[in-house]
Amino acid sequence: MKLRGRRSGGNLPGVGDYGQYCPIARSAEVLAERWTPIIVRNMLNGCRTFGEIRQGAPGIPPAVLTRRLHTLERAGVLVRVAGDSGRGHRYELTQMGLELRDVVDAMGQWGARWIEIEPRHLDAAYVLWATSKLVDPDRIPDTTTVVRFDLEDAPNDRFWLLVRRLQSELCTRPTGYAEDVVCTTTTRCLVEIHLRRTSFASALRSERLRLAGPPRLTRGFGSWFRASPFAPYDAVRQPPLPEPVSPR
Repeated sequence: MKLRGRRSGGNLPGVGDYGQYCPIARSAEVLAERWTPIIVRNMLNGCRTFGEIRQGAPGIPPAVLTRRLHTLERAGVLVRVAGDSGRGHRYELTQMGLELRDVVDAMGQWGARWIEIEPRHLDAAYVLWATSKLVDPDRIPDTTTVVRFDLEDAPNDRFWLLVRRLQSELCTRPTGYAEDVVCTTTTRCLVEIHLRRTSFASALRSERLRLAGPPRLTRGFGSWFRASPFAPYDAVRQPPLPEPVSPR
């Protein structure tokens, strides 16, 4: 569903009013709240259900996500529709919401160019969610492949990535499938690979990333994942990323 025509941004719950006719001020009244750009980014990346949107926003309280979705619905950025099974519902961007792609892309390009990555930015759950969105369906095996990620900087967290052509999925509980590949690395290393600050081959040679599994899978593993779309704008590829604080 797509809504056409202009919408009033006034009287949105919990949203500050700048009292200016400037389009930037009017846009900020809808989009500049904490978590809102992340929610829009996730929906532009194919997230449709409450759970999918939340998985790509580690740390967001469910009540906050509910409020932000309601605000975006009131503003006309998204609509809530019945689920395919008749139970629950999903969220769809309207034309108004789809046109935010250029805005989100511009934010990503600007952030990649100007904002340094700090240890607090290296979140294991997010980097693996991003990994699931960077799977190249033309390069992965024909059947579902289960990859367990053991992150040395987050040893208490467990992650499994179901790599498949239709839609790859990140899980935080055992999947019930046999594990095909085990990847041992760090959050920092995955981020550097995503941004092409280092190559997959270099990470293997230095043993910053190690793979266990049948050679028919491990040989092609590095080609399964695309680079971040913001990698070309990352102007600080030369300095190494800071190591996150090790859990105690």
